[in-house]
Order: sequence, then structure tokens, then C-alpha cells
Amino acid sequence: MNHYETVFILTPVLSDAQMKEAVEKFTKVLTDNGASIVNEEIWGLRKLAYPIQKKSTGFYALVEFDGDPTIVKKIETAFRRDERVIRFLVFRNDKYAAEYAAKRRSLKAGKAAAAPAENAEA
Repeated sequence: MNHYETVFILTPVLSDAQMKEAVEKFTKVLTDNGASIVNEEIWGLRKLAYPIQKKSTGFYALVEFDGDPTIVKKIETAFRRDERVIRFLVFRNDKYAAEYAAKRRSLKAGKAAAAPAENAEA
């Protein structure tokens, strides 16, 4: 089992519900093919570095998963078939990138746990 990350950009004309449904569709493709989802982050609407298909913004999403190498071809096919996806990238993490991703997740979880406590004091 290898550790993979995929980042994809969805077209900005989608509503929040449509965007979340698209992300769920791709995570379902992964889980149906034997992958286990490690982390899922929706980064929201962000400005693109350059226009893509005459669009200057897009919904970014990151999904980290563990799976066999055969799953990469299946998820890339799903990305290509969906017209809502304007860009995607799937890559395998080496052991150092996997350690960094785990550390980043734990720091983010620590900040999320500390945020409600700070709000309660105010």
C-alpha cells in the first residue's frame, strides 16, 4: 500500500452543495476501489495563478489516501470524465512526505482543538 495525495480544482460556478457532492463522488471512487481515505480537506474558492478555461478562480480540494498503484489510473479516469474538474494532480508520497503530511494534520488538529477553547474564554 502506497500513500497518495490528490489535489483537484473544481469549476467556480458550482454551489457549495454541488462542490461537496463532487468531492464525495471522488472519495467514493477511491473507497469503492479499495483505498482508505486518510485525510480530506476542502480549501474553498481560491484565485488561480493563471486563467484556466477563462476562469480565474476555482474550488480546491485535497484528498490523502492509501491504496494500490492501480487505483491512480481509476481516479484519474474519473477526474477526466467529470466536466466540473478543471485541473487535478495525483502523486505518491515518499516516506518523508508522508511524515510531513502526518505532522501537518496533527498540527491542524491541535489548532482546531485549541480554537474552541479560545472562543469560550472570550
